[in-house]
Amino acid sequence: MRLIIQTSSMVPIYEQIVDQIKTLIRKGELKEGDNLPSVRVLSKELKISALTVKKAYDALESEGFAVTVHGKGTYIAAINSGLLLEEQRKELEVDLERAIQKGRRCGIRDEEIRSLFELLLEE
Repeated sequence: MRLIIQTSSMVPIYEQIVDQIKTLIRKGELKEGDNLPSVRVLSKELKISALTVKKAYDALESEGFAVTVHGKGTYIAAINSGLLLEEQRKELEVDLERAIQKGRRCGIRDEEIRSLFELLLEE
């Protein structure tokens, strides 16, 4: 499992881990029963605090994406990929709504926002 952490991002590191693991699940690269790296191993690999990895794993577990077996490790839980995709779409919708509202607050017209969005999609 390869995760990429962007330290310059405004998104907290634990959220980046959660989002990337959810994406791997949705793509089928992580399946039910797959073992996630231990907290220590992943923190060493990513050069981040073990507490940050633990927070990400706890979040995945609380959302039903992972199961931790004491002394054995953390595993991918049985997941409905359709529900996962819908959840990610909702998160994207919220982010896009924020961006639109920010553009409007700055006085940018809707047509300019559309053009910018289309330009970014081409990249």
